[in-house]
Amino acid sequence: MLAADKTVELPEKEKFHIYLLIGQSNMAGRGKVDPATNKAHPRVLKLDKAGNWVPATDPLHFDKPKIAGVGPGSGFGPVIAEASPEVTIGLIPAAVGGTPLSRWVKGGDLYERAVKLAKENQKKGVIKGAIWHQGEGDSSKPELYNSYQKRLAGMIADLRTDLGEPEMPFVMGELGEFFTREGAPTVNQALHGITKEVPATAVASSKGLPAKSDQVHFNADSEREFGKRYAAQMLKLQKQASEK
Repeated sequence: MLAADKTVELPEKEKFHIYLLIGQSNMAGRGKVDPATNKAHPRVLKLDKAGNWVPATDPLHFDKPKIAGVGPGSGFGPVIAEASPEVTIGLIPAAVGGTPLSRWVKGGDLYERAVKLAKENQKKGVIKGAIWHQGEGDSSKPELYNSYQKRLAGMIADLRTDLGEPEMPFVMGELGEFFTREGAPTVNQALHGITKEVPATAVASSKGLPAKSDQVHFNADSEREFGKRYAAQMLKLQKQASEK
């Protein structure tokens, strides 16, 4: 296992596969970190706040340091790494808790920041996909959740264009079953709607994944399992692309 916070020497560009982690708090992760088991997979790295590639221990994100914890990236990275033993996986943790989709569409501050981070690291590796969890912040107002599908589909198209990756796989995660805000079902329907109209997209199911006591955030075990579901969908999209 790798020691945390130690900058790692990167492999050659073609063997460094990078994934963008974007969205709000359930992507950033609010699951409780267990120091006893907080070890990095030997071939999974994260981009830290200073822009260095270091072992991917939890928390991956640093959006809100006092509460950042286990997120889906923690389950996602190792599964992707095990599927390709010859490569190293790099996770760019760009999610920020409490953020609406308006900040993630082209021109929004978080979109532009994520694109900047990805572009800077395209010199070092190859962008292989993005995973997304967001929507809680858009599930209170009808004008937001009823337009969610169109706005997110537009963001995916812009992101692919701006990164020069027109077929980049994009996996979205459902809002939790426990999240009962009025627009949540519409947001989840929008995610599935996107898979029917936007190529190389998929949805990771949140079925059966419990929340923390706040009934807003997935707990640590749920987040790791969610990450494995994201990985399964990502690998499926990549397999489909390779068979074209």
